[in-house]
Amino acid sequence: MKIIFSESSNLNNSVYGNCQAPIKMFLEKRGEEFEQNSVLKNLFLTGSSKNYGDVMTTLTAMSGFEPVGENGAYPLDGMQEGYQKFLKYQTWKDSFSVSKEMIEDGKLLDMRKQPAAFMTSYKRTRELFGAALYGAAMMGNSSVTFKGVKFDLTGADGSNLFAKEHVPKVSGDKQCNCFKDAFSVDALGKLETKMHLFRGDNDEILDVAPDTILIPENADLKKAVFAAIGADKDPVSANNAFNYQYGRWNVIVWPYLNHYITNGVSPWVLLDSKYNETYGGAVWNDRIQLEVRSTIDENTDANVWRGRSRFNACFNDWRFAAIGGIAAGNSL
Repeated sequence: MKIIFSESSNLNNSVYGNCQAPIKMFLEKRGEEFEQNSVLKNLFLTGSSKNYGDVMTTLTAMSGFEPVGENGAYPLDGMQEGYQKFLKYQTWKDSFSVSKEMIEDGKLLDMRKQPAAFMTSYKRTRELFGAALYGAAMMGNSSVTFKGVKFDLTGADGSNLFAKEHVPKVSGDKQCNCFKDAFSVDALGKLETKMHLFRGDNDEILDVAPDTILIPENADLKKAVFAAIGADKDPVSANNAFNYQYGRWNVIVWPYLNHYITNGVSPWVLLDSKYNETYGGAVWNDRIQLEVRSTIDENTDANVWRGRSRFNACFNDWRFAAIGGIAAGNSL
């Protein structure tokens, strides 16, 4: 993880200068530890931006090659623009301070605690924000309020991420990616098949192929998922038939989701990571990486560390994901 450091001109006292390097080290080390454990990179198309906000759009597939016979002219093909989504980047801030007495007395252990807690707070905020988006969307909400700010959860088509009716921009039938069936090996196969049949905004055939199962921290749901995909024999078959789901799935158990999911509900989501990377289903952009500024408070003599970042995330093309276990959904 990259952190941008800057120092104020009033940090010219050697007492303060001696504490800068270890605090920076604590910040970077804790940031790297959290980065390794984060699942955001597996659930969002992550990138960066230099803009105030970005317009995201989808494009239909080209209609394809046509037979033209000997010496035939080249037909003019084209792609049509789908729905658009605007992502504006939010500013995030936090700070902590180290007293001059702590610095003078060289209390390295005490100085380590605040930078570690500061970075944990930053990384946990990002993780919780991502979970808030997914969790509230899994509950069928069109928006979520996170730390007092309202964030939109609808896709570019204006519908909730998981909905029974997604209307295509150009042509084709309405499509559903929200289903009521509880997780089972049969439901897994049926939902995977539904996603294989998703069509684009011009009713074109797509290449949706889910490869990831996302669930909250739920003991019964975990048991069912790993029973369904963890053995080469069908767990519900009397004749111990071959289980074609074996070894085909990545599973993400995300405890942060539990903060935003209603008790007693056991939702499960299938995701196509490659489709998300190609078409931008769930998008996370960092406008400004974490900038940490160190100054001296003229009133208290404390060394104050302030962190500032700009990022945001949203849902764009709904076809990268489908959900099961939602009572209001359709039957598979």
